[in-house]
Amino acid sequence: MKLSAGVVGTVVFLTAIAPLATDMYVPAFPRVAGELAASATQVQLTLTTFFVGMALGQLIGGPVSDQRGRRRPLLAAIVLMTVASVVCALTPSIGVLMAARFVQGFSGGWAMVIGRAVIVDLASGPRLVRVLNVIAGVGGVAPIAGPLLGAVILQVSDWRMSFWAVAALGVAMLVAVLVAVPESLPVERRHGGGLRAFAVAGRQVLSRRRYVGYLLVSGSAMGALFAYVATSAFVLQSMNGLSPIGYSVDFAANAAGMTVAALVAARLAGRVSTRRVILTGQIAALAAGVAMLAGALWFGTPLLLAIVCFLVLMTAQGLIGPNGGALASAEVPEHPGTGSALLGFVQWVAAGTIAPIAGLGGEHTAVPMALLMVGGAVLSMAGLALAGSSERNNYAWRSYARAR
Repeated sequence: MKLSAGVVGTVVFLTAIAPLATDMYVPAFPRVAGELAASATQVQLTLTTFFVGMALGQLIGGPVSDQRGRRRPLLAAIVLMTVASVVCALTPSIGVLMAARFVQGFSGGWAMVIGRAVIVDLASGPRLVRVLNVIAGVGGVAPIAGPLLGAVILQVSDWRMSFWAVAALGVAMLVAVLVAVPESLPVERRHGGGLRAFAVAGRQVLSRRRYVGYLLVSGSAMGALFAYVATSAFVLQSMNGLSPIGYSVDFAANAAGMTVAALVAARLAGRVSTRRVILTGQIAALAAGVAMLAGALWFGTPLLLAIVCFLVLMTAQGLIGPNGGALASAEVPEHPGTGSALLGFVQWVAAGTIAPIAGLGGEHTAVPMALLMVGGAVLSMAGLALAGSSERNNYAWRSYARAR
């Protein structure tokens, strides 16, 4: 079975659901609070419940798809996500919105991890790295388009329309999967179900030292990324006086940098060591974090420094995240769904945990965020070291190809 352009395009579509479902309604937080008589903290918790759902959905969806196959669980997840989006649009209270956001995140994470597992089923070696980088690169359009689309919706309608838009995208995703995505996991490659089988598979996956190393590479990078997402508005607007339009342009430029880096990494797959590409990104991310910390401690976080550091950090993520995930998948070819599930779980737990920590210092200091940027880069480097040498990585690729 071949990996077609239709399959890749559909998986790109699936990976876009998280940034779209989040970024499209973030500009409307004040309106949500006013209409639902909720506090700012309660509205922020709708993000937390979404992230928790995303993490759990990926943790559970991967192993289930290893047992049941990819296509049917994927279709069920998209249907559930669409229904949850409709509930979000019709919600009468903040409590219902929190619950619906959890279900939306759970089903969206379920769909994302199965989409990734389909790619792992159908590609291997440098081609797997190339395809995952292309998916990350093209999917990087969503974080750019999300806030802009949400702002446009607020100009012509209310915040509920953003959830109707996500529901419409869910219907489009359902059609795309029905048309383009075949069952990629033959019956003979499936694993028995049950909690015991899941525990066994998880234990086998986590016993691979190199897999755990690449898991740390990707999870730490995700944490640094969401430290930026959670606090960049305060740093650029509250501390430096940048206008909302200026901030949106800068946010889009940074997302574009990440997209370009991921596409460049895709072109380098098979030509340059993937570990070397990751290390380049890690060094750049560490430099950005150190510069940001120095600026926050001694220079009042000047605007130009913050803009440059954010651009370097985001661009570096395009070199680290997709490549780390691809090498992690190569280490567990016998459990691609479980491997993808644990990877997604760690990434979204990092996102949900780091985001509130980054804001602990309030609106007028960038020190906590800068410390998290530095810490994320250092932990990511430690993960790369734990994963071992490039020679071992080459052996993993050969073992992966044989297993297929």
